[in-house]
Amino acid sequence: MKEEYHKWFTNYLDREFEMLVFGHSGYPVILFPTSRGRFYQNKDFGLVESASYLIEQGKIKIYCPDGADEMSWYNYSIHPADRVKTHIGYENTILYDVVEYAKYDTGQEKVGVAGCSFGGYHAANLAFRHPDKVGYLFTMGGAFDIKQFIMGYYDENCYLNNPPDYLPNLTDNWYLEKIKSMGIIFGTGEWDMCLDENVRLSHILNDKGISHWLDVKKWAGHDWNWWKEMFPRYLNEIQF
Repeated sequence: MKEEYHKWFTNYLDREFEMLVFGHSGYPVILFPTSRGRFYQNKDFGLVESASYLIEQGKIKIYCPDGADEMSWYNYSIHPADRVKTHIGYENTILYDVVEYAKYDTGQEKVGVAGCSFGGYHAANLAFRHPDKVGYLFTMGGAFDIKQFIMGYYDENCYLNNPPDYLPNLTDNWYLEKIKSMGIIFGTGEWDMCLDENVRLSHILNDKGISHWLDVKKWAGHDWNWWKEMFPRYLNEIQF
């Protein structure tokens, strides 16, 4: 399985940024790390390896960017407003550096986004905010509500980066049609501590008439062994 290491300076975060890329061709999938995770986390915990046969067959190419949660949501030394602004800088890094590179690298018009736990937040928020750039959204044990990180503070940036808040009020037909054209899977388990968040988001999409699959696994919890079963299964839903 081909592996590449990338490092560059991003103006959006004013820091160096790192990423691992796996595969030689195929549909591009941006795979986010979990809370405070680094670019090598999904490799170290075997999530990339779980999809190795799809990567080696040239069906998908996986991009594992660094995280920035320590600078944003988990940075309790700065004001909540600045945590959100730092997250926006991270999203811009993903959007303009990573997504655009992945599209160019593979010749595809859109990318897939995926993540486990809080990585599911990053994937879902990017997909719902920029549905013209995302063809597939896969989350495993996803956590989607950022209110726990802002301690009662709330402004427009908070609202626009919290899917359970902005999705119910979404009426723009352009956004809705783009989201409806997306392949969406929320993977969770009956013992997953994030089950309720997945059910809540599923209900919101149902109310909007947005087709998706809420996959609740029996006897499954919130850990890598279940996510490694889910991930390759969901990737097979991509129309190669």
